[in-house]
Amino acid sequence: MDDAKIIYADYQATTPVDPRVLERMAPYWSESFGNPHSTDHAIGWRAAKVVQEAAESVAGLIGADPDEIVFTSGATEANNLALFGLARRAPPGRNRILVSAIEHKCVLAAARALGTREGFVVEPIPVDREGFVDFAALEARLGEDVLVVSVMAVNNEVGTIQDIPCLAAVLSTHGALLHCDAAQAPCAMDTGDLAIHADLVSLSSHKIYGPQGVGALFVRRDLQGRIEPIHHGGEQQNGLRSGTVPLPLCAGMGAAADLLCGKSAEDERRRVARLRDRFVDLLGASDWAVSVNGPDLARRHPGNANIRFDGFDAHDLLAALQPRLAASSGAACASGVPESSHVLAALGLPAPASGASIRFSFGRYTDGSEIEEAARLILAALKALVSGQKIG
Repeated sequence: MDDAKIIYADYQATTPVDPRVLERMAPYWSESFGNPHSTDHAIGWRAAKVVQEAAESVAGLIGADPDEIVFTSGATEANNLALFGLARRAPPGRNRILVSAIEHKCVLAAARALGTREGFVVEPIPVDREGFVDFAALEARLGEDVLVVSVMAVNNEVGTIQDIPCLAAVLSTHGALLHCDAAQAPCAMDTGDLAIHADLVSLSSHKIYGPQGVGALFVRRDLQGRIEPIHHGGEQQNGLRSGTVPLPLCAGMGAAADLLCGKSAEDERRRVARLRDRFVDLLGASDWAVSVNGPDLARRHPGNANIRFDGFDAHDLLAALQPRLAASSGAACASGVPESSHVLAALGLPAPASGASIRFSFGRYTDGSEIEEAARLILAALKALVSGQKIG
């Protein structure tokens, strides 16, 4: 299989590492190696300076300070540290956790574990048919016993961009903390003031053209004493996350964060949105029953197009597109058993509609010719599935 001929339309699953990020990382694999926590010699000092600079870059992406950034192995660990860390040092009487119905599964699973194993009351926050949090339902659930509310800034399946400042304002009157899984946010919106509104923010390097295996949790400075670590050992990173931080990966995440600040990032989002819109238009102009799930295109991740092909099975369509086009179904698989997307179900889609849906996501290296070819391949695949033929 010639990978060069594959059209990649799965940027929300993972992004390729930007060559400029690779260049920034290169020295730290060998010539400028060092343990950032070795405090007795110059090699360790230099490594620590690189990690500090990376923390500054990640902090700058969301409007935080570098001492509020905790490097983790990824957003999953960051989400777990946020919820478990808060819960295990919760003030008396704060025993409820609210999570939106369309959170990433790692957030839902962490919250569920706190409910079943540690006695917390966990309640879902419903969303509307576009994936936006139902504010009336949220306010009805709020009270002085709510510890934290977890709402992702940008949804990973349908791309809904939440109004985080408005959410924060609603919570502030009840003393509840706001945690945002923002793994998808930096490529979708200006995140420069996110740390002003959210108390904890989870980030992922490999969603922003950085390396896999590293992420970060922003913890507001005055909250850090209220976080119980889930890793124990050498008390690194202000005692919040023990373990040697990976020098090259941190440098890479910092470089990726730098590339998402400023006007060039805004221009990139607009370019990607135009390509995504063209893709949707091409499919919509066909004779097939094609619909877009979630919010209108202007209110979602600029690279996201969650498309429903009524009358077809998403897995069959994706299989028919191999090896020419890489995208993802809206369904997750557990132990090899397909299950309907909890996100699409929360939007009110029945199982057959969910099973006919595919998430296409575009990004930095997508070009117009790929959009045209992707649409052509999909339309040919639909025709082939109906006729029982194979795609050429």
